[in-house]
Amino acid sequence: MVEAEESTSPGRGRCMPLTRPYRALIPPVPDTVARPLWSVMIPSFNCGRYLSDALSSVLRQAPSADVMQIEVIDDHSLCDDPETVVAKIGEGRVGFFRQAANVGHTKNFETCLKCSRGLLIHLLHGDDYVLDGFYAIMEAAFQAVPDLGAAFCRTMLINDEGQQKDLTSLLRDTPGLLPDAVAVLASEQHIMTPSIVVRRAVYEKLGGFDERLMCAEDWEMWVRIAAHYPIWFEPRPLAAYRMHEKSNTGRHVRSGEDTHYTHMAIDIMGCYLPKTIAAALSRRAKRTYARSAVDTAVGLLRVGDVRGARAVMREALRLDRSLHTFFYAARRSARMLLP
Repeated sequence: MVEAEESTSPGRGRCMPLTRPYRALIPPVPDTVARPLWSVMIPSFNCGRYLSDALSSVLRQAPSADVMQIEVIDDHSLCDDPETVVAKIGEGRVGFFRQAANVGHTKNFETCLKCSRGLLIHLLHGDDYVLDGFYAIMEAAFQAVPDLGAAFCRTMLINDEGQQKDLTSLLRDTPGLLPDAVAVLASEQHIMTPSIVVRRAVYEKLGGFDERLMCAEDWEMWVRIAAHYPIWFEPRPLAAYRMHEKSNTGRHVRSGEDTHYTHMAIDIMGCYLPKTIAAALSRRAKRTYARSAVDTAVGLLRVGDVRGARAVMREALRLDRSLHTFFYAARRSARMLLP
């Protein structure tokens, strides 16, 4: 494991530290505690209107309580009553924990991991859901590869109404280990959180989600795992990720924070990528997400959000200072100004 010099801001050409104190220690489950195979941990915050769909998608395929723990960890929701939803849909089968105060989604993830007892952990956002067969298919992957760190599937990207808008990339045609997983996953974010299952022992070894990241903390986590463990890919889309303005990513797009934290995540990941490819992968990722941020800025300008467009464009050009991105931004902006 690489020890790195600390840097508190992205883009300074130095690595950020791989180890604590930015990642919570996830202690092992005591030997006296009964261990189910599964822990389905459902972080929620002001998503009560979708929570019943998430819970129903799990309960339809859930084995008995001694095989699968199901628990909602609520980050002190203020706009709805998730406990009532859990009681109605779960009928005593689903646990519920409410934070005493809002702690933020990364800390809430930490609570999910620490409260889990299963050998395999599935973090399912309260506004997402899984399709029938998800757990059986993921379980088979871990049975096939004893030292597997994580398994994930393709994901349907849906809107507020549940309509499919897109689909994540097909990384291989058949189920199996993902070749060059760390390089593939570090180049671009291919894993949506509801689509991945991680062995609990992996979190115990590598720690929890990085607390410095308000966005892209999931991407950094999956690349960190891929740098240490084999990763399985399932080509069938068995999970749905809801994209809307109230999601964590949506809340940070207009301020440019989403791009800022993406920049930070890429710098963090560069510290534990293989040295022979780290620089090239980081450049590729920065260029990819700088172009994406430019497109976002143009979209904001198109709807009259000049302040948001400036913030995002500024972060895009900080993310990748190459002439390639500069000219791309200039071309996209010029097209907006032409009649």
